[in-house]
Amino acid sequence: MTGPAVTVIAADYFHSYSVVGLLAVVGVLFVAVAFGAGRLLRPVVPTQEKFLTYECGVDPVGEGWAHTQIRYYVYAFLYVIFAVDSIFLFPWATVFAAPGYGATTLVEMFVFLGFLAVGLLYAYKKGVLTWT
Repeated sequence: MTGPAVTVIAADYFHSYSVVGLLAVVGVLFVAVAFGAGRLLRPVVPTQEKFLTYECGVDPVGEGWAHTQIRYYVYAFLYVIFAVDSIFLFPWATVFAAPGYGATTLVEMFVFLGFLAVGLLYAYKKGVLTWT
């Protein structure tokens, strides 16, 4: 396959990439112009108050260290584990419906759910799931 047909295919191929490249250049220029305009238009008046630590509209009092309950992090971690589980279930259901993949994907999903069940059992045995 040589000649004009190859030239047309190559031209279409590079035209697609040139559109993506042009869009990337326009995006970078847009961001650069926005930052440049912000730098030119903003007022620059440094004062002593602007250099103070600021948190939620209130001046901070005391030390920066605070005691935090670890149980909230554990529940958040468990939530993330099961959220990842649900993210894997949707593509699995799509592949499971395809012909020829039913038994293989079913076994793989039960292995995956087995790992999650072991993790949940471990969390239960450690007493993580009891609210104190």
